[in-house]
Amino acid sequence: MIQAPRGTSDVLGEDALARERVAAEARAILERAGFARIETPTFEATELFAPGVGEATDVVQKEMYTFDDGGGDSLTLRPEGTAPVCRAYVEHGMHKLPQPVKLWYVSTFFRRERPQAGRYRQFWQVGAEAIGSDDPAVDAECILLLGELLEALGCRDVTLVVGSLGSPEAREEYRTELRAHLRAHEDRLSGDVRARIDSNPLRAFDAKDPGTRQVMHDAPRLLDRLPADDLDHFAEVRALLDEAGQAYEIDTTLVRGLDYYTRTLFEYQSGTLDAAQNALGGGGRYDRLIEQIGGPRTPGMGWAAGVERMLMAAPAQPVAPAPLDLYVAYAKPEHKAAAFRLAADARRAGHPARLELGGRSLKGQLKQADRAGARYVAILGDEGTSLKDMETGEQREVETGTVMHHITQGL
Repeated sequence: MIQAPRGTSDVLGEDALARERVAAEARAILERAGFARIETPTFEATELFAPGVGEATDVVQKEMYTFDDGGGDSLTLRPEGTAPVCRAYVEHGMHKLPQPVKLWYVSTFFRRERPQAGRYRQFWQVGAEAIGSDDPAVDAECILLLGELLEALGCRDVTLVVGSLGSPEAREEYRTELRAHLRAHEDRLSGDVRARIDSNPLRAFDAKDPGTRQVMHDAPRLLDRLPADDLDHFAEVRALLDEAGQAYEIDTTLVRGLDYYTRTLFEYQSGTLDAAQNALGGGGRYDRLIEQIGGPRTPGMGWAAGVERMLMAAPAQPVAPAPLDLYVAYAKPEHKAAAFRLAADARRAGHPARLELGGRSLKGQLKQADRAGARYVAILGDEGTSLKDMETGEQREVETGTVMHHITQGL
């Protein structure tokens, strides 16, 4: 039997309804704050991702699904959402709009990584991007909005951690110092970290290897090396979070797996999930990304949150069955056409309605109507049409053309 590819998952029944709830909560929260929906293509030009996401990142080196389109162009299934949104911002001249331009999405993304609970090769994310302003209030607002979404979904044991990466220039000076620290203790580092000392030394802070973690415990901290303007920006972000009553912890080791981040960095974590994958979502500022993909220097701030992770951290919500006003049953095959017309008329009138399509006996049809939660059942037979109220059990003969009138009055 053919099965779904490894690392993917079919979305069925209550899981689909739970995801719809996430999307609905995100829409309500983000659009109240002025964000508009955007949907970028599932695949993009491969060259979009390497400059901003980072040549040395795992995403670019190992996790992207890249293919030739048959015409000589290299395309990639989008591994993340920020670079495509920034590409759309430039391509559609959104710099001419009042700034910042606020956009949100809920989409599927693709990464070739080891599948595990809450981590799939095809996964869903909700994301938000605010492009065109370097005001620290943009950072604080984005952070609060993700927190509001997690609260609305009922995610449990949630902690916000924040940090700052500073400007690329300040970070490059720090990287030189960090490389020297790593070189001095190279024999205690994992092979992956040793291989990335030159290209991506900050990723050593994410290492789970015990020897590497001991080395990083005494490593210099970027936050202690930032210049005054970066520290002032971070201080204002924190002051605004304080003003809004948002609790947080400062994490001087916080890094994320994409190279485009500058200054503010944040992550919401849940204590209900395994420590190795406890991040529900996060993001940060990316003031050089649009320039790196060929546009003018334009500040930006955004985040993404995994739908699967958020649902894992939230208690299961009872799912109410979809309402069904009318189930149309018929006693004999010759009544099928009239039953079909009645069901179609009911739906056109705005009533959820179903028609018997399974070849059941009349008794079986009534059982199916009850299982489906129908409020009324119209039964077409030789003697005309009878209408049964499934709540009271009352059944009476009516004219077929008046069925909608009766159920509307009853509802």
